[in-house]
Amino acid sequence: MQIALTKKLADALEVKLPATDETINPLFTWTANWTTVWDNRRAEDMLVLVNNATRFTVAIYQVKRKDLKNVAKMMEAAISNTLLSMNLNPEMVSEYMRLAGGAVFVKNSSRQTASWVSKAGLECAFHVGREYNGIARMYCDTLGVSSNYGIVNCSGNANDGFYPYKAMVDALTELTGMEAYKCRAFELMVSLDLEVYKAERRIIVPADMKFAQFHKVLQYVFGWKNYHLYDFTIIDEKTKRAVIRMVPTEEDLEYDESAVLMAGHTLAEFFPEHKHMFYTYDMGDNWEHIIQLVRVIEEYDGELPYLLEASGQTPPEDVGGVGGFISFREIMLNPKHPEYAEMKEWATYWTPELREWERKPKVIHI
Repeated sequence: MQIALTKKLADALEVKLPATDETINPLFTWTANWTTVWDNRRAEDMLVLVNNATRFTVAIYQVKRKDLKNVAKMMEAAISNTLLSMNLNPEMVSEYMRLAGGAVFVKNSSRQTASWVSKAGLECAFHVGREYNGIARMYCDTLGVSSNYGIVNCSGNANDGFYPYKAMVDALTELTGMEAYKCRAFELMVSLDLEVYKAERRIIVPADMKFAQFHKVLQYVFGWKNYHLYDFTIIDEKTKRAVIRMVPTEEDLEYDESAVLMAGHTLAEFFPEHKHMFYTYDMGDNWEHIIQLVRVIEEYDGELPYLLEASGQTPPEDVGGVGGFISFREIMLNPKHPEYAEMKEWATYWTPELREWERKPKVIHI
């Protein structure tokens, strides 16, 4: 695997590099940079790689200077982990990594790929800014995922634009001759009881999906804004008691010493042994979603996560729980109500019924 380093990264590694070998398949060549996420800091803290054939992005955060001694292994792991986190066939990913070989550093001499990696770094920095406070020491090597779902190469002719993740999937499929997607999956029905009706979403997710990612899927399909705290609770069907309560941060443990951190835990640890769990979002409004296992799919060959079916509009954030939502909904269904104009302005784009695009089956890109 040939990795062309920008001058900044090469200087940080204090290495003299050979020229790029243009005879190597560009699918096995990546351009890498070391960049800064936060404007108020001088030290670089994110590694960004872009594939020269597909513009597929891989990003690693936080990476300090002392971490660079292991940078080759970090890059190899990040490429593999990013592909796997997009639910690609593990056998196909493994074959690509085998064919590409270990990382070999060369000098980047392409202005075009340097531009690509700079743009990708900016996009990944925006993602870090949205997801993290930048204070806690953390490490993540799959930050590039969201960037790969955005169209690129459309600054000139719009018809030339493409999605990096699709380009990478097509290239790996052609290279290996393997199917792109193959994994064990769960079909789930998620219900939110609002008394006047139920908001329901039927989804398919990878069995090995981590709870932090599952949270993002649920936020997306229910239209939540990720403003509040949340947790997952697994219930024993026989005793009706909680088997385990999982929370996202150590701060949450201060309020419940019996809870456990969800980091590293996957759905397959609890499904299909247990048939349902609860996802509670916003401890004030207390939106309690019941998640029921519909079926186990041993070999799913499509892109995941996937929304199969959606019915019932979700309440707006901070409406005041089920009781507040029922009152709010009654006002919104009556344009002659004296509080209608005020509520409509507060609710902005909220509608009593799901829009067509919200009901339509779709791949979930998060």
